[in-house]
Amino acid sequence: MKRFQLIGGLALFGAVLLLLVGVVSAAKSPPPPEPLAPVEALGKAIFFDENLSLNRNQSCATCHAPEAGWVGAKNIFNEAGSVYEGSIAGAFGDRKPPSAAYATTSPIFHYDEKAGLWVGGNFWDGRATGNRLGNPAADQAQGPFLNPVEQALSDSACVVYRVCMADYPVDMTEVYPGACNITWPAGTDTACGVEGSVIGLSPGDRATSNMAYDSIALAIAAYEDSREANAYSSKFDAVYDKQAKMTKLEKKGYNIFRGKGKCSLCHLDKGADPLFTDYTFDNLGIPKNPENPVYQGNPDFVDPGLGGFLMNSGYDEEIYEAEWGKHKVPTLRNVALAPDGVVKAYGHNGYFKSLYGIVHFYNTRDILPECPGDYTEAEALAANCWPAPEVMENMNTAELGNLRLTYAEEMALVAFLEMLDDGYLP
Repeated sequence: MKRFQLIGGLALFGAVLLLLVGVVSAAKSPPPPEPLAPVEALGKAIFFDENLSLNRNQSCATCHAPEAGWVGAKNIFNEAGSVYEGSIAGAFGDRKPPSAAYATTSPIFHYDEKAGLWVGGNFWDGRATGNRLGNPAADQAQGPFLNPVEQALSDSACVVYRVCMADYPVDMTEVYPGACNITWPAGTDTACGVEGSVIGLSPGDRATSNMAYDSIALAIAAYEDSREANAYSSKFDAVYDKQAKMTKLEKKGYNIFRGKGKCSLCHLDKGADPLFTDYTFDNLGIPKNPENPVYQGNPDFVDPGLGGFLMNSGYDEEIYEAEWGKHKVPTLRNVALAPDGVVKAYGHNGYFKSLYGIVHFYNTRDILPECPGDYTEAEALAANCWPAPEVMENMNTAELGNLRLTYAEEMALVAFLEMLDDGYLP
């Protein structure tokens, strides 16, 4: 009898233990993803639709792949010039794709009188100001569709036509009633696949198409603002929520990040859900990327960054010259995220091919000898030198260049940065 009582007691104990284990496991499991709102689902469908390019071969996700931290995930480009080929074969721009994640957090482009700094906007030079649609991410979303070296459609009406004709899980008119009430001329489908075509719409239909094009951009921005893109699910977030602990190496790196490394001066980390950027612009003295395809047609190319945008916007010479060569401070979220074997490039021109490389550059830019030529990152690391900056003017010498970090401290900083990738499971 006692034997059966013991067996029964053990069985009950085992059942309770399994139940407790299940409760603990459930408590540690990540919550299910929030379902997308209709406008976010529409934006997602548009974001991944390759049909929205001249040759139906390139989507937003081509250059902003979620699995690579919402930047490009193709080694054929990342390992070299880091500039992505457009819908037209052989068409290239001159900059590396920035991250599309956390882009919606950037404020409208403006000049901060108190700080004496330009702040906000999207793209590396801030030219997607947000002044048109009230959101820099929405302004940015309209650029690639009509850029001849990106998705290369020549008329915004072609974007609207293809979205209205698409079989998406959420229809355009479900989110924006009346957006597709357009009488399309015969041959629109063919014309949209021809470079330089302009669709002959009536004034009323053109006005409707223009409003629909703005709605498409706002839908993309809504998706980019969803928890799929702005997940806040890194190990750093788990530590903040007391669901994980830093290793000794990560903690050492975090202390360097906030102290000796001076990283947090621009990549702000305070409070819940920090964005690790201050949305300002800096010239870091990054060398030109000798493999950038822009040099094939323009060997004297120099990227003016924010200064070029201000110059083209009609600002006085003294204003734009003070910003020449500056590029936007990017978020560090997902800075290391990439599938196995995929190289990530860093800097506005993708010169750096490793987190260690760019950390070492920040640490030693001003103390290593100048390379005798246009070395790649690999060549510079092997020769223990750095090439001359692409732009010498306005270079930040106060917050980087000679940080006096040891190799061990550099690697600790890399370990901390790797904590910032979304998708961590406690």
